[in-house]
Amino acid sequence: MGAAPRPPRRGATRPPAARTIIVTAVLALVAVYFLVPVYWVVVAASKSTEDLFTTNGFWFAGFQLLENIGQVFAFDDGLFVRWFLNSLLYAGGGALVATYLAAAGGYALAVYDFKGRNLVFGLILGGVLVPGTATALPLFLLFSNLGLTDNYLGVLLPSFVSPFGFFLCRIFAGAVVPASLVESARLDGAGELRIFHTFGLRMMVPALVTVFLFQFVGIWNNYLLPLIMLADEQLYPITVGLVNWRAQTDRLPEFYELTTAGVLVSVVPLIALMVVLQRFWRGGLTEGSVKG
Repeated sequence: MGAAPRPPRRGATRPPAARTIIVTAVLALVAVYFLVPVYWVVVAASKSTEDLFTTNGFWFAGFQLLENIGQVFAFDDGLFVRWFLNSLLYAGGGALVATYLAAAGGYALAVYDFKGRNLVFGLILGGVLVPGTATALPLFLLFSNLGLTDNYLGVLLPSFVSPFGFFLCRIFAGAVVPASLVESARLDGAGELRIFHTFGLRMMVPALVTVFLFQFVGIWNNYLLPLIMLADEQLYPITVGLVNWRAQTDRLPEFYELTTAGVLVSVVPLIALMVVLQRFWRGGLTEGSVKG
């Protein structure tokens, strides 16, 4: 006969079954809330304009996804491809520069003790609270006086600044970059820039990936700033271009197929980026919880 099961140790607790069920149900509802729109986009992108309005919106009918995607890339001599590359430039370039500047600024505030440091950090916190829509018109007026509208710089330059990234890097650098390591590197003769690039950036990788991800998604989905900055459709990002297509559906119904398929293609880079970077993001959250 086997040994009798040992009773649970005193003080050991098991999560109540009801609580586990409730948490699981809430997570399932949240997952459904976010996945249903994606599912609808996939279904809508696979239909013709007629099927889109005559069949169930959540069920496939007359599957022609590949044909619709082919039309998207072929329409108007590949105009969508130009929009796609523009979005990659705006989001990729803007996110890279913004991440580096946020890392440098956050590292400086965390490592160096100088007069006015708290004031600078307070101003950054204030910048986090200001929505981008509130600064779009002033930026347009300023850039218009400088002759920077209707070109790539009109969208790129505002993307180089991320108050949230600055704030996050300041907090993370203060937690993971030890002062003793910086002092040891200085005693060994290393310069400040070398210390930052050799030790600081490597220790801040989880935070940098998080900042890059947030900034990339924010720029990729940005609509208002490119709308007021750009007049040439060759410079449009995907967001403005798709809205332009959607505005033509009333007189040209075939634009429904282009718009729905274009929306599906536009979310692919975001999904791929999330899948590739999620392990770094998860590591950053774990690092923050340990340091906290």
